[in-house]
Amino acid sequence: MAIDLLELPKAELHLHIEGTLEPELMFELARRNDVELPFPDVESIRRAYVFDDLQSFLDIYYAGCRVLVTEQDFSDLTAAYLQRAAHDGVRHAEIFFDPQTHTERGIDFATVVHGISRALVDGERELGITTRLILCFLRHLSADAAMATLELALPHREAITAVGLDSSEVGNPPERFREVFERARAEGFLAVAHAGEEGPPEYIWQALDVLGVRRIDHGVRCMEDERLVEQLVAEQIPLTVCPLSNVKLRVFPELGAHNFRTMLERGLCVSINSDDPAYFGGYIGENYTATADALGLTRDQMVQVAKNSFRASFLDEQDQARHLEAIG
Repeated sequence: MAIDLLELPKAELHLHIEGTLEPELMFELARRNDVELPFPDVESIRRAYVFDDLQSFLDIYYAGCRVLVTEQDFSDLTAAYLQRAAHDGVRHAEIFFDPQTHTERGIDFATVVHGISRALVDGERELGITTRLILCFLRHLSADAAMATLELALPHREAITAVGLDSSEVGNPPERFREVFERARAEGFLAVAHAGEEGPPEYIWQALDVLGVRRIDHGVRCMEDERLVEQLVAEQIPLTVCPLSNVKLRVFPELGAHNFRTMLERGLCVSINSDDPAYFGGYIGENYTATADALGLTRDQMVQVAKNSFRASFLDEQDQARHLEAIG
């Protein structure tokens, strides 16, 4: 493939900022904030980044978040991600954050959003990466808890573009959060949702029809429902696919068995993203390269994936056109 996939301009649309917490930074922040970890060193933390499914990953993920305490911690975490993203050719990033993970520990909502936002402003100035911030509700918690979190977000609406839905999918259908998404959209937020990763295609239908989302995060199980595929293609509803994450969480047994190429060839608006790269063994550059190699994707197909990422973004048409022109 006569193309450098790291240099290919791209947008990252499915990235959990807490999922970029590398073992080195976790250990550093634990010492800074006097948080006791059940690990004596960085290598023992890295060995602990092993899990069997989504829930066992989430258990480790939430435990690691305990080291994030101050505004500076959230800023350092975000700045580290943006440096890595710039290296991988990211020109625009739409970043998830999970405020409930932190407010339930007594961390102020403002501490979280101000720390992240400060790094995003610095990242645009220093690295040229534009960003949008997406507040995700934790679906394993109650709809009332999500509504309370939305209330906390309202004074910070200038910093937050959209709301999303993440965490344990199975048994937590999107329809449980109908009212909070209706309220969020009425308040001017855009909407996205995780659906169709471990959950069934019905969850994708619910995200579209009940929550009114603009794009689907993951969505790989849409291929089990032909009528759904036809609608997603016809309306060009974006799907933010995370190939290495899907393999790590055993949605697919290996990357060569992933259905990404089939989705792309069916005309779905799919993009490649990294999800929680510190835990899943690859940032967006590794996801692009590994997926192209494993599935035999052509240069033209990878260019199409990169173009899809900008078309699926919340950038305005003028900014999208500028990025598309840069791809060529």
